[in-house]
Formats: sequence, C-alpha cells, structure tokens
Amino acid sequence: MTAQLASVAADDGTERPLWPALRRGWRCRCPQCGAGPMLRAYLKVRDYCPVCGEALYHQRADDGPAYLTILIVGHILAPTIYFTFVTFRPAPLTMAAMFTTLTVALALFLLPRLKGMLVALQWAKRMHGFGARPDLPDHG
Repeated sequence: MTAQLASVAADDGTERPLWPALRRGWRCRCPQCGAGPMLRAYLKVRDYCPVCGEALYHQRADDGPAYLTILIVGHILAPTIYFTFVTFRPAPLTMAAMFTTLTVALALFLLPRLKGMLVALQWAKRMHGFGARPDLPDHG
C-alpha cells in the first residue's frame, strides 16, 4: 500500500512517453514500469501494479479492444479468404474450418494485447483519472 501511495505522490504532471507505454501495453505489462503484469486474468486489469504500485483501476477500455480486434481481424482475413478462394478453390468445409480456426486464434491473440495498449494509452494521456493529483478529488 505504501508503494501505491508513493506512486501517486511521485506523479508531478510531467509528460508521459506514449510509445514506450504502448509497447509495454502490447506486452500486457504496467505502462509505467514495464515489469509488472497488467492483467491478472485473460482480460481483467489489476487494480495496482505489483512491482511499482501504479494505480490501474482508472482504466475504461470497455468495448474498445473488442472493436479494434474485430476491425483488425476482418481487415486481415477478408482479403485472405478472397485470395484463397479465387486462387485455390478449396472445398467449402475445408475453407470454413481453416478460416474459423484462424479467426478465433487471431482474435484470442490480439484481444488482451489491444486491451493493454488501450490502458497504456489512457495512462500516457492521463485519461479517466490516471493523471489526477492526490490532493484533488477524482470525479470519474
């Protein structure tokens, strides 16, 4: 708990680097220190970083990671499906089995990483309470 308070007290309002935070978020690590795990389950964000004590409970990723995952997976697989069908003409069941598996695997791979990046973006830009000063009340 003292590490959590020290982390809040050390926040002096300086600019937070965006790209290192996004890289740490992609690796599902704390956007501040990069050492502590950000997620405690597949998509559940920890309240505090276990290494540096940074408060992460402010995050409001909501449906953003799911939307981005669908957008990316769709943009990758739509031309791939078209190319495969036109070039190789596989049997419909073969194509359905192959691309269903690929779609699920790609979505499950991207979803926690995109959530980590969205939380890191919010942290870097001081959104949703990530930049609140400790002497001021947090109003959501």
